[in-house]
Amino acid sequence: MSTDSAQPALPPRMEAAFSGLMEQLSAADHQAQKLIGQTSLPRWCRHPLFFFLGYIAKADGRVSEQDIRFAESLIAALALSKRQRHKAIRSFQKGKTSATLPAFSGLTLRLSHRIRPAPALKVAICLCHAAQLRGRPLKPLRYRCEDAIDQIGLPVTISEDIFDSYAIRMWGNVRDESSKPVTLEQACALLGVTRRDPLATIKRAYRRKVSECHPDKLVQQRLSVKEQALAKERLLRYQQAWELIKRHQ
Repeated sequence: MSTDSAQPALPPRMEAAFSGLMEQLSAADHQAQKLIGQTSLPRWCRHPLFFFLGYIAKADGRVSEQDIRFAESLIAALALSKRQRHKAIRSFQKGKTSATLPAFSGLTLRLSHRIRPAPALKVAICLCHAAQLRGRPLKPLRYRCEDAIDQIGLPVTISEDIFDSYAIRMWGNVRDESSKPVTLEQACALLGVTRRDPLATIKRAYRRKVSECHPDKLVQQRLSVKEQALAKERLLRYQQAWELIKRHQ
């Protein structure tokens, strides 16, 4: 998430579907294949999904075992028949050999997402998951993922929000707690939440963080003067992050 409140809002129907799917993704421990297994995916989404997966997997010149295992986990989650599995593999292979994205590769999803956004959003989540299989995605992987999502007709903020969620929950970000948060992204990262989390969830996360720095706890821990000063500094940053998030809410 490179910007905050300046980002254009999603259409209401898409916003509602996306928020719901992100909650389900979190409940599924950020395992996209588990989300797909729980919510399913229409048959007409399968070819673009596996084509784009192959295209993203070849971003750095080779397809890894992790890429193949993830594609196979989606095949299993979709409970594909032997014939359908072969079709999915062929789509993946075509994506692998494509140096660029054909103009109409995501046409069915592009045409449908305004009326029925959930399938396109699920595909976007799977693509972002594929791009970060080895952790924070390098630029070639991220660019190919964003190109595919653009072909689907979804705004780039979708991929930014999905990657933000993975960054906070999966990549083990090292956050600088000594600097005052000045953007919504920094404030959310400091509290270990995303900007799509409900305010009540963010408030609970804030209270947990604050409780860690409570003066009574600091006394019990018998911290040094320097450690106490650092804890007070963290407490101030958590308070600043909470105030910034409230203003944006």
